[in-house]
Amino acid sequence: MSGVPKVLVVDDEMKIARLVRDYLTEAGFDVALASTGPAAVAAVRSDRPDLVVLDLGLPGMDGYDVTRHIRGQSTIPIIMLTARSEETDRIVGLELGADDYVVKPFSPRELVARVKAVLRRTGGEVATETIRVLDLLVSLPNRSVERDGSRIELTATEFELLRTLASNPGRVFTRGQLLDSISGVSFESYERAIDAHIKNLRKKLEPDPRRPRYVLTVYGVGYKFSDA
Repeated sequence: MSGVPKVLVVDDEMKIARLVRDYLTEAGFDVALASTGPAAVAAVRSDRPDLVVLDLGLPGMDGYDVTRHIRGQSTIPIIMLTARSEETDRIVGLELGADDYVVKPFSPRELVARVKAVLRRTGGEVATETIRVLDLLVSLPNRSVERDGSRIELTATEFELLRTLASNPGRVFTRGQLLDSISGVSFESYERAIDAHIKNLRKKLEPDPRRPRYVLTVYGVGYKFSDA
């Protein structure tokens, strides 16, 4: 990511979309709007935004389907924006690959803060460390992960979780600590979201996600990275 970050806001309620656009523009972002699912998929493919703010209740294709399409071609960060507040809805969105979740009604300033926090995960400080555990190689400066020489594509959130865990092998992190490590902004914590992100990370990282070798569960506490 270089220059002014580009954000695609996808919402069929134009009053909300324009409000979000105005706040993001004031914060220094280049903002484009889309009002349908197919338009969002096309915009991601053609315009290559740095982040998508995505409403779930869209005509033509809902936000879940849009997320599936985006994740089929890109690891671009996604913040879901929805009126649905049930835990199962949030878990589904996160397991599909969303990086964050904001429930309507929301504070535009909070949304801007979350956009900045998620983008910091992809364009933060340059690191110089390479971490090798078993057959896994994590390059912090390149933000790349390989297992047995094969590249593993992670979302920004998944990489930040892996960075936190792998940089401290053997250390046990609570869900709250992991949430803090990936958010970078103060808001009402939703600690169970970490479980969804860990599940996604294991699917990509582990040869057998049901018997993890790298990201280990410490029951009743949280997670740790293998120090083998």
